[in-house]
Amino acid sequence: MLTVNEIFQSIQGESTHAGRPCVFVRLTGCDLRCTWCDTSYAFFEGRKMSVDEIVSDIELYSCRLVELTGGEPLLQDDVYALIDCLLRKGWEVLVETGGHVPLDRVPSAVVKIMDVKCPGSGEAEQHDWNNLRWLTDHDQMKFVLRDRIDYEFAREAVVERDLVARCAAVLMSPVHGVLAPKTLAKWVLADGLQVRVQLQVHKYIWGADARGV
Repeated sequence: MLTVNEIFQSIQGESTHAGRPCVFVRLTGCDLRCTWCDTSYAFFEGRKMSVDEIVSDIELYSCRLVELTGGEPLLQDDVYALIDCLLRKGWEVLVETGGHVPLDRVPSAVVKIMDVKCPGSGEAEQHDWNNLRWLTDHDQMKFVLRDRIDYEFAREAVVERDLVARCAAVLMSPVHGVLAPKTLAKWVLADGLQVRVQLQVHKYIWGADARGV
């Protein structure tokens, strides 16, 4: 059984899949408390569902792209049974994870989107860099930035750990309403970083506080 916060269809707002229709399965629970978290309602709210029940809800939509998110989806052990079921049935599966939970059990067919915590999150020390070994050439890394300190932390990690060569894309996303996208874009261009400046598309479509979209 899994504790599920919500299941809904929307437009993928982040990653290299931004703009695509996607079914989101938001699992309940997270052991981090990032200062800028925009889904704190998923810390505790949810209902128990079996893998079959979750898949039945996903099948209500014609979409073949599914993202497992949270919270931190990898904290619930039965998530791996859900992943295996979705892959067997032919879905394209994305998993968004905080990067502090080991990725060794996530199948290579899954697109892992690993969120590297910067100092402004208050959780930077929790990141497990050993997870780099489990990334493949279709996986992605994301840095959420609230200020120049976060940007410099991310820039150093990108350069020193050769992150661009380790995965499909390195994403830099400004905290919505805190760091101006134009400012981040200027920093990236000035430093010649081969990363993607990413905005949360869904927040521009439906608003920053909308749920289930």
